[in-house]
Amino acid sequence: MNLILAADENWAIGNKGNLLCHLSGDLKYFKKTTTGHTVIMGRTTLESLPGKKGLPGRKNIVLTTNKDFSAEGVDVVCGSIEELMETVSGDEDVFVIGGAKVYRQLLPFCDTCYITKIYDKFPADAYFVNLDERDEFKVTWEDEIMEDNGIRYRFMKYERK
Repeated sequence: MNLILAADENWAIGNKGNLLCHLSGDLKYFKKTTTGHTVIMGRTTLESLPGKKGLPGRKNIVLTTNKDFSAEGVDVVCGSIEELMETVSGDEDVFVIGGAKVYRQLLPFCDTCYITKIYDKFPADAYFVNLDERDEFKVTWEDEIMEDNGIRYRFMKYERK
């Protein structure tokens, strides 16, 4: 299982249900990386997406305890981690796309983390774990530093040792 997110220098990932900043290069990278694959998200993340519907070109799975939940573009709703694991069993290209609670719950199942590292700090209320301080992960690839709207960032790949 894979995980994909953008984090600032404090490993902040969101504020008040929104991304920290708008980086068009990161949004394009996210789309290119996840299109054609399965994406897993929490209900709140789905409701933060444009039109509050699943992402086109992907199989959309929502992990929520609300058993009656449904939304346009959502292929599967799972009520537990166990149900989710049965649903994605055998699917190699699965991407966890948020939010913070879902990232925390599914990190133990992820072997690869695609991180857009933002070289700045933003007001935030949602954070990810600092993978640089985790012994079980190491950086296996990093792109050149890019800049969008005066904000510097780079794409990185962390893999479980």
